[in-house]
Amino acid sequence: MNRKLLIAPSILSADFANLSQSLHDAEAAGADWIHIDVMDGHFVPNLTIGPPVVQMLRPHTSLPLDVHLMVERPEQIIPAFVAAGANILTVHWEACPHLHRVVQQVRQAGASPGVVVNPATPVTLLTDILPFVDVVLVMSVNPGFGGQKFIPQVAEKVKTLVAMRQERKLGFLIEVDGGIGPANARALVMAGANVLVAGTALFRATVGIRQALPGLRAIAEGSKT
Repeated sequence: MNRKLLIAPSILSADFANLSQSLHDAEAAGADWIHIDVMDGHFVPNLTIGPPVVQMLRPHTSLPLDVHLMVERPEQIIPAFVAAGANILTVHWEACPHLHRVVQQVRQAGASPGVVVNPATPVTLLTDILPFVDVVLVMSVNPGFGGQKFIPQVAEKVKTLVAMRQERKLGFLIEVDGGIGPANARALVMAGANVLVAGTALFRATVGIRQALPGLRAIAEGSKT
């Protein structure tokens, strides 16, 4: 996977009455991935979308679909999401007692596997799974709802993951999700983040995502303050 800065707009903050247009706008703005939050009402206290919606969205964008499974028993729905068109599937460390098996299932199904940690979960617990994943997603809010306030301590977790990756000569991408915007994007990239997920800061920006996304990228890359 590419190590340039990737920006993944989260459709959790998009207009659900017109998701296809939201995807077109995101792609036109220069998005790298589309981030899709799947919630089951059990692992997190909210419900969002399932494989049929992903299947309907797939023809409307050529970008990779980054599906974040905030669910209990993700192994039961992985095949359906891959069949629907998911390119990247991330599962929570906290939800998977047999994490290695689930990660293998994702890869065997034909998608890139990733692991997610909640804000209170130390990334050092991921040591044994890191060689088997393409992405590590660090939550910078408590999962379940959009529009939450960024938890700044996650920057240290990103730095720890960078050190772990370098020490073991691995190639996984470090993704951060939750409360990301112009105020914290640069610090996360400086800490070593490769992928920034942003929802409210892009889809609900007053200037619209077509201006907000290039502006966020410029700030994150340090070409604009």
